[in-house]
Amino acid sequence: MLDQQIISQPRARNTLAVSLARDKHEIREAQALRYKVFAEEMGAQLMSAHSGLDEDEFDSVCDHLIVRDTHTGKVIGTYRILPPDRAARIGGYYSEQEFDFTRLVHLRAGMVEIGRSCVHPDYRGGAVITLLWSGLADYLRQHDYDYLIGCASVGMSDGGHTAASLYQKLAAEVLSPVEWRVFPRTPLPLERLQSDLKVTTPPLIKGYLRVGAYICGEPAWDADFNCADFMMLLSIKQMNELYAKHFMNKG
Repeated sequence: MLDQQIISQPRARNTLAVSLARDKHEIREAQALRYKVFAEEMGAQLMSAHSGLDEDEFDSVCDHLIVRDTHTGKVIGTYRILPPDRAARIGGYYSEQEFDFTRLVHLRAGMVEIGRSCVHPDYRGGAVITLLWSGLADYLRQHDYDYLIGCASVGMSDGGHTAASLYQKLAAEVLSPVEWRVFPRTPLPLERLQSDLKVTTPPLIKGYLRVGAYICGEPAWDADFNCADFMMLLSIKQMNELYAKHFMNKG
């Protein structure tokens, strides 16, 4: 079990605590937050919309990292974690629905997937993401995985021009080695989009890059969530030393 970590936020008069969901009730709290962010805020078309939850078949085999405001009792941040043994049990990783993983086959035994990251709109000052990453680092240290993968989403309310421009920017700086490339099953049509906009790297992707992650190729277009998904991959053993010390308590 992941040890609970607590960060005090005096200015906001709240206390944030990170832990793994311990039961179905806490998982449903995470699913309700995901619904609020993905369906109500972003307009995602969810199969489970009638329930007021974002839920799918992967939830039952995943671990769920949650951040709770202990002052209000509400879950205000979450990450879903899929270990390799459970990915094999369910038939693959969630992101394989969007990407061809052929070149990652040799990494599967030590590869953990994270996804469904979201933060309540009232708590997006950075503390929740920092706490989620800290909890994730504890999880990785306890289980000794070698690689971390996950999709980072960029909204397409502008038709995809921002996502295309971000890809051009990142591809020039942090594109993975060719042996770690994945290929989108529904590619974002980069050739039809403007790719020279001045763009700011979103906080979630920036968090990946700070610890030394790569993008693994062109983004996929997720029509249900109306976003472009960038596949990120991090070699945990090659993690940026500064952030490894900070998040994983290495000397």
